[in-house]
Amino acid sequence: MMNYYIGLDVGTSSLKAMLITDDQIVAVASRDYPLSFPKPGYAEQDPEEWCAACISAIKELLCGIDTTCVRAISFSGQMHGLVALDENDRVLRPAILWNDGRSVDEVAYLNDTVGKDFLLDNTGNIAFAGFTAPKLLWMKRNEPGLFEKIRKILLPKDYVAFRLSGVFATDCSDAAGTLYFDTKHRRWSKPILDLLEIDETMLPVVHESYETIGLILPELALELGLSDDVKIVIGAGDNAASAFATVNDGDCNISLGTSGTVFVCSDDFHCARDSAIHAFCTANDKYHFLACTLTAASSQKWWVEDIIKSDYSSVAVDEFIGKSDVLFLPYLMGERSPVNDTNVRGVFAGLSMNTTRDEMSLAVLEGVSFSLKQNIEIMRSMGVKINASRVCGGGARNRTWLTLLATILNLDLMLPEYEQGGVLGACLLAAKGCGNDLRNNFCGISEVIHPDNALTEFYEKKYQHYLKLYPMASQLST
Repeated sequence: MMNYYIGLDVGTSSLKAMLITDDQIVAVASRDYPLSFPKPGYAEQDPEEWCAACISAIKELLCGIDTTCVRAISFSGQMHGLVALDENDRVLRPAILWNDGRSVDEVAYLNDTVGKDFLLDNTGNIAFAGFTAPKLLWMKRNEPGLFEKIRKILLPKDYVAFRLSGVFATDCSDAAGTLYFDTKHRRWSKPILDLLEIDETMLPVVHESYETIGLILPELALELGLSDDVKIVIGAGDNAASAFATVNDGDCNISLGTSGTVFVCSDDFHCARDSAIHAFCTANDKYHFLACTLTAASSQKWWVEDIIKSDYSSVAVDEFIGKSDVLFLPYLMGERSPVNDTNVRGVFAGLSMNTTRDEMSLAVLEGVSFSLKQNIEIMRSMGVKINASRVCGGGARNRTWLTLLATILNLDLMLPEYEQGGVLGACLLAAKGCGNDLRNNFCGISEVIHPDNALTEFYEKKYQHYLKLYPMASQLST
């Protein structure tokens, strides 16, 4: 009998949906929804938009198939967002998203007054404006009336799961990004909850990412034409879902998207006490380091489209590879990892009268690669061995950048056969929730990009010069 599994990725600008069988992708669908910026630095969304997009996309996926063969639905989603519900399970206010920066004062209070050591001891992480705990503190201080009405606190994908199942649940990978979760012991952190004045009954039950939390609500099953025994599997945060195939200690996944992330799996919990690298839970019972460079492919987009106002095909950088002294610090929006500095800004260095736009274009690609290298080197300093990495994201379509990145990192970079990120991970988690591990069917490698050994020494020396840029740039931002 045919088995179908549905994955839903609750993204920042759109919902992606996918339907798979045991060995192939059958259909994909997407639905855009609006993003609101009510004040500078604010980013909000109406959770009902996610749910409407979800139902619409599922209906599209199911056209022309035997819907009685759908076994499970699971999720991937944007992390850290705050969805607050009242006693009647109604949304109290628009969700405050991961890229919202309003909680700068609350982050300073948590890191400087409460103290980073206290946070690290109880959660494994320091505070960032993107995390959920600072958002709750902001609500408490600025919207006390609404804060007092909170009875349930959910993350974005978990709100959609709640609406599909009626079950109040989350998973370890997403919960680890809240800053009130004890990552090492995979449970809510009572000392942090006491600090926030949050009762644990307001928080969902924590599961592993592949665990079934319940069945689809009968009324939704009827509307969608599904059997009422379709399982709802809780799923994972977007990076953990995307990296569901990384199961061994030291497995690495690099995403060259708008931001650049480095995900490294670890058998054991490690706390990055001296840098702004996150310690989270994986979707497969282990732990991972996560580092985020805020402007990766977006640095290239800014340079090519906004500054030199060109198209990518006209940018020729090859003649300068391994020769140029121009440096670029890609901190165009501040930086998250490894420095956690919202005020620092980007820098070009080493310019001369002979510098060309193509040489500067190369420096942008190198700068992002150096930023990723710095995060990987910090992870290595904590004893994690990284010998190769998968790579995905829009930037991975730039072959020159891939070879350059492999050389700078001195790592083999593996291109996945299916480049679908979190939504495919959600499908695979749905299948695992039914007892079927399909990763070997969908996580093959199509190609391996090797470092250019003739240039590794040049780029190691250039990287050492790159490391001098942030201390200088940080002085300019104070």
